[in-house]
Amino acid sequence: MKKIYLFSDGSSLGNPGEGGYCAILRYNENEKIVSGGQKLATNNQMELKAVIEGLKALKESCEVEIVSDSSYVVRGINEWLKNWIKKGFAKVKNPELWQEYIKAAKNHKIKATWVKGHAGHEENEICDKIAKEEALKLKK
Repeated sequence: MKKIYLFSDGSSLGNPGEGGYCAILRYNENEKIVSGGQKLATNNQMELKAVIEGLKALKESCEVEIVSDSSYVVRGINEWLKNWIKKGFAKVKNPELWQEYIKAAKNHKIKATWVKGHAGHEENEICDKIAKEEALKLKK
């Protein structure tokens, strides 16, 4: 099983407002950037959308380490998701996105790792810049 690193970030101008996301997929020396935006979105929605779209870009089952500055995404994946599923996503924000995540993640072995945002982590800084650019495109 290939080991993939998925670096991700999301941005929202207004929260909710114009949103952008970016994921960098890395396998050995190969990289692919996936990015996009949404007219009305929250920061958390874009953080999660970056992960979802990154996973959707994978063509085969992989071991994936998600690296994100979003404690919402990292804790959601590592800690909260099992209980949310058991409770049918009652009182959970963004249930449709979490269900989309489950579908995108089902064929992969996933581990999520938190990194401090805006602290010089190279891939996080790149994702942050691209996510903001995607949100700004929608604002124009």
